[in-house]
Parts: sequence; C-alpha cells; structure tokens
Amino acid sequence: MHNILVTGGLGFIGSNLIKILLSKKYKVINIDKVSYSSNFYNTKPFLNNKNYKFIKCDIRNKNKIDKIFKQFKPNCIFNLAAETHVDRSIDGPKNFINSNIIGTFNILESFKKYYLNNKKTRLIHISTDEVYGDVLKGRSKEKDAYSPSSPYSASKASSDHLVYSYIRTFKIPAIVTNCSNNYGPRQHPEKLIPKLIYNILNNKSLPIYGNGTNSREWIFVDDHCDALIKVYNKGKIGEFYNIGSNYNINNLQVTKKLLSVAKKIVQPGKKVKIKFVKDRPGHDMRYAINSNKIKNKLKWKPKINFIKGLEKTFLWYFKNQKYYSNLNKKDITRRIGVKK
Repeated sequence: MHNILVTGGLGFIGSNLIKILLSKKYKVINIDKVSYSSNFYNTKPFLNNKNYKFIKCDIRNKNKIDKIFKQFKPNCIFNLAAETHVDRSIDGPKNFINSNIIGTFNILESFKKYYLNNKKTRLIHISTDEVYGDVLKGRSKEKDAYSPSSPYSASKASSDHLVYSYIRTFKIPAIVTNCSNNYGPRQHPEKLIPKLIYNILNNKSLPIYGNGTNSREWIFVDDHCDALIKVYNKGKIGEFYNIGSNYNINNLQVTKKLLSVAKKIVQPGKKVKIKFVKDRPGHDMRYAINSNKIKNKLKWKPKINFIKGLEKTFLWYFKNQKYYSNLNKKDITRRIGVKK
C-alpha cells in the first residue's frame, strides 16, 4: 500500500484529494497548520478511516517535516499547503511569502534529504494558472513565461521556480502542476462561488468586482484531483503540467448560472441580487491555459461540465450548512483587498 503525504489537507483541494485517495485504498497522512481556511468539517467523512492520519504541522517547521518523512516514508508528497486568496495577499503579503516560498523551500530541503535513501518517492507541487498573469488572447502553455500580477501569484511563481531549480540542481524527482480556477464542495467562502452560495442561503446581496467581465477557466475540484493522481502515477519527472477544463466564463455569467441552479433547490430571499462593488487592485482580466499536454501524454480529461459541477457544489453547501459554523463569520462576510 502506498503512503501518500498531503500538505494542507484540511483545505479545499487537499481534503477533496484525500477523499479520492482513500477511495482508491491509498494510505494518507494529512499535515496542516490549521489556519483560518482549514476546516476539520472537511475531513469528517473519513476521520475514522484506518488509512487516514492527521498531524498538525506548519511546513515552515523543517525539523518536524524531517521527522514525518522519516517516520511515514511517503511514496509521494502532494504539496498543497499554501496561502491562496488574492485579496488577502493585497492586505498582507508577508504570510504568502512565508508559507508559499519559505514553506516550499523547507519541503524541498526535507525532501532532498529524504530522497537520498528513498529513491522511489516523488514530489508533486501544486500551483496555479495565475502565475502566467493576464492572458487576453489564446491559452498559456507550460513553457510560456511567468508574469504574476499579485503578491499571491508572485509567491506561487517563486515556489514553482524553486521546485524546478531543485529538479535541475539536486536531481530530485518532482513535478509541477498549474491548475485553473477550482470550484466544488469544501471551499472556503472567501472565494467567488462559495461566497455567492453562502449569500444566497443567507439572503444577502451577491458582490461582483468591477463590471463582472473578468474571465476565468473553471474546473470541478474532483477533476483536478483525478489529474493529480494521474500525474503521480504516469507523469514524467521534471515536467510541468497544465490542468484545466478549456471552459472560460466571466464572473457575471457565473453568478447568473449559479442563481439558476439555486432556484431549482431554494427560494432566494429578496436581498439576493447582483451588486457591483469596487474592483480588486491589479485585477487580471483573463486566465486561460492550454491543457493539451496532460490530455495527450497522460490521457486525462475532465469529466464534469460546469452546470453539473455547480449543481453538485450548491447541493453540498445546502446539505452541509454546519460547515460554516467552524469558520469565523468575519472571514466570510468582510470585504478585504481594497487598496488603502
């Protein structure tokens, strides 16, 4: 049985990845520092699974990472631990530097040491399409230049470069993935789709930045997780893989489609109306990636279309409203990321 270590496993993508790994009979060790966006509700369904273990650990704690590697001897490390909210990186970039750059550096140093006596292991570093910056035309390919626009995307770009430097210099067996916007169950409601769902369920207005024309490529989280497992099993060491759906839609369209889905399940209150708010500083207009490499080389493709994914997502939050009770209400409702 393979031992898989997931960093940031109390978060959105990490907890969904663990769910799928356990269903495939992998043994999973989840390490998470337990921050504002961590939620033990996310791991409730498999808390008593004999193949699952949680350890509270910040990836900046290299000594503890060393001990975890030595004790559990993971066959693969999925590095998902990161600060991810662009608005928060505008308010306070330091946490993003510490977690996304220094934390990744510590993982790399521990992994470099661990690899010396464990040659069959590998590291999958999960990143974002935001490292490519504004893509007004076409779709970014793996060898395109990075052009990050926010402290968040700059910190992720830095971590990608660090990983690649360790691949080239120290010959560690690592792979980098860059994924488009994820949505689905267990996502913190500071992000667009879960925030809209929270507001629909709580009779609040639906805030949209600027005029709502900013376009994103959306992928259902389970499709992303399936791609990550495919990369682990079939991916080539040293390579970068874009993971996306090839489906772009702007924020205003997302909101309208979500409202249509919601109305089939609940009767929205009178305050549930679209409200345009002051735009985010440095807001990129469009992200879009070319995923032909993973589709052609690893025979992966997304399975869940956007409307079906929205239905699954809304139903999960509707049926799991206790999820919100583990979060600080201010982290859900207050507006951040406004340049002062």
